[in-house]
Amino acid sequence: MMQPRVGDPVAAVPTPALVIDLDAMERNLARMAAFAREHRLKLRPHAKMHKSARIAALQVAAGAVGVCVQKLSEAEALAAGGVADIYISNEIVDAAKLARVAALAGRIRLAIAVDSSLGIDRLALALKAAGTSLDVFVEIDVGQGRCGVAPTAAGALAHQVVSHGLRFAGLQAYHGKAQHLRSADERAAAIRHAVALVRAAQASITGAGIACPLVTGAGSGSFAFEAASGVYGELQAGSYLFMDRDYADNQPAPGAPVFEHALFVKSQVVSRGASHAVVDAGHKSHAIDSGLPRTWQRDLVFANGGDEHGILHPGRDALPELGDTVWLVPGHCDPTVNLHDRYVAVRGGLAGGVVEGVWPVDARGCLV
Repeated sequence: MMQPRVGDPVAAVPTPALVIDLDAMERNLARMAAFAREHRLKLRPHAKMHKSARIAALQVAAGAVGVCVQKLSEAEALAAGGVADIYISNEIVDAAKLARVAALAGRIRLAIAVDSSLGIDRLALALKAAGTSLDVFVEIDVGQGRCGVAPTAAGALAHQVVSHGLRFAGLQAYHGKAQHLRSADERAAAIRHAVALVRAAQASITGAGIACPLVTGAGSGSFAFEAASGVYGELQAGSYLFMDRDYADNQPAPGAPVFEHALFVKSQVVSRGASHAVVDAGHKSHAIDSGLPRTWQRDLVFANGGDEHGILHPGRDALPELGDTVWLVPGHCDPTVNLHDRYVAVRGGLAGGVVEGVWPVDARGCLV
């Protein structure tokens, strides 16, 4: 199988390929880091998006305190790649997995979310057996309707954490449904409601005689509103770094930095009909849970072509010719990344750039 090599022109990268425009990514990286500094907030980007120890290191070098992941195996893979501060912003209740959590806590600075008495009890047992410690966040449901307890229950769980001799680190308060509400006003209203729930949870915790050191959460669609709340102390936005098609469809929030598309699937026209063209990038190359990709700098209509193909119809632009390169902006970056073994990191733009690096997707397939 042909592999791209450092120094190759971008035109020589075989298709389909997952390509990072390094110049655009670095501008996104700098803009979010500057925003966090200006608002005196911690930045802990979600690495479940890029699954790369190398990219996590770039984020930390730019000022992030560490990264988030959703799965234990993601944390293990990134720790093996040198990432030293990781928050598993998700619940784990399986005893065997918690033993691995406790072991990992002996090697890096680690944190985890909890939302049940059972989860806290089992976590405490695992940490005691391993002789290790970590930070524990109580997750509340601020509108996602997924994990997390009601705000009024936060105090009891925080008390249980402390009673086990564990470090209570604060509240996990992420509103996933708010991220893709298209208008800025809708997202602002959703976060106002989330902030009210956070305040109720804080009252529940202080009412139990426990301090609440930190509220962490926010995503690439809403972080400007959490930052303005005066309640959140840490931002978990992740997709800003690559900026997929779905996030780009949002109306920008006032005062938020502007992010550029930096992740692409390079494809090639492999078949050409009278009224359509076919590229070699189908569902196996890009996730479609948030919709189909958009063609980059060409006004074409991308249609579902199955596992291996995409079908292009003319928009305002004419169809590409057989053999032409067509750049695709994925609908959803996270699961798209998980389909690929490697990134091709390109410097100098997609038209005339060169390959600067070929980076493994370290946590690809880390689902447990």
